[in-house]
Amino acid sequence: MNEILRGALIAGSLIVAIGAQNAFVLKQGLMKNNIFWVSLTCFLCDLLLMVIGVIGVGTIISSSTFATVSLAIAGGLFLAFYGLNSLRSAWFLSSGMNINNDGKTIPKIHTTILSTLAITLLNPHVYLDTVVVIGGVAGTLTWNEKIQFLIGALIASFLWFFGLGYGSRWLIPLFKKPISWRILDFGIGCFMLLLSYQLIKFGLQSI
Repeated sequence: MNEILRGALIAGSLIVAIGAQNAFVLKQGLMKNNIFWVSLTCFLCDLLLMVIGVIGVGTIISSSTFATVSLAIAGGLFLAFYGLNSLRSAWFLSSGMNINNDGKTIPKIHTTILSTLAITLLNPHVYLDTVVVIGGVAGTLTWNEKIQFLIGALIASFLWFFGLGYGSRWLIPLFKKPISWRILDFGIGCFMLLLSYQLIKFGLQSI
């Protein structure tokens, strides 16, 4: 039980941190865009990547300076692009999304799933969190402890993504105002650029 709790706490602290994936889930929840499939896809990606990390791949990557530096710099560049795009959205209000979807404007499920996979798997930062960090911690545990640790991490992931996706509906009245979208995009942009700076700095210092 201790390792389940430990896995939940460590994974939760990584997942809850503001990132491109969470921002995407929040927006889809606000727009009521196939949020079940968005949340499920994010969870299944976590499941796959965490399993890969726990079985030992994370330890191998973390022991390779080249792999660690490459992931850090690539993740930093990805987050910089996402951050600048969010700031652009805040300035031009290109996120002036229709929050009252009537069913006709909701994207098809397969389109939503592909978009979710792209924002998740094309972001190198997700591999640092799930494969390297989670895998690195699990590398110090026995096999039974690894399984418990993984279960805890997956519970945290499931609760977070479905909670964020469906919980965002409580914010819909607030986001009917265009200024709210501007503030959200601006905040996301600033956080993404900060994370980008930290990742690139970490990568350069590791060389």
